[in-house]
Amino acid sequence: MGAIEVLVADILYDAGLEKVDVRTRTSLELPGYYRSEKKWDLIVVSGGQLVTAMEFKSQVGPSFGNNFNNRSEEAIGSATDIWVAYREKRFGDSPEPFLGYFFLLEDCPKVRTPVRNKEPYFKVDPVFDRASYSKRYELLCQRLVLERVYSAACLVMATNSPRTSVTQPCSDLSFRRFVAALRGHVVTFLGSRA
Repeated sequence: MGAIEVLVADILYDAGLEKVDVRTRTSLELPGYYRSEKKWDLIVVSGGQLVTAMEFKSQVGPSFGNNFNNRSEEAIGSATDIWVAYREKRFGDSPEPFLGYFFLLEDCPKVRTPVRNKEPYFKVDPVFDRASYSKRYELLCQRLVLERVYSAACLVMATNSPRTSVTQPCSDLSFRRFVAALRGHVVTFLGSRA
């Protein structure tokens, strides 16, 4: 995931941010509301204002079921925590930050196989009926953006082989769209300071 962080950092520099404002390895802690702080994977603090906070996560097999639930809870919880901290002015009078969620999923037969739901008492949302783990990650990322939990999300799948094949299964979660939203936010932020 380090290469993705470097690429995103380069995109941020190209959009006009100073290198000193973009953090990818150290000093990544931001205050929360439900916990004292959380270490993000990439943050931008410029002129004392929080510009962006991003998560870069991945999932490889074989245990997709438990890890899917853990990743879902982590994504929702981290964003919820920072949005309440933002509301409570933990970041001063910063404009609304850009929250980004980038997910890299191993592309293998098990991740594309339909999964049954356990419904001992109540029916789950029909979109999850026989949905594979790749489809479930797609739904998670789409809903994180739809419900404004994150500003943008990206889902990339890659095989774990010497000749890696990379796919982007959903156009609204493509890297191009993710970067366009991020760049737009940065340009707006920098324009507001001019």
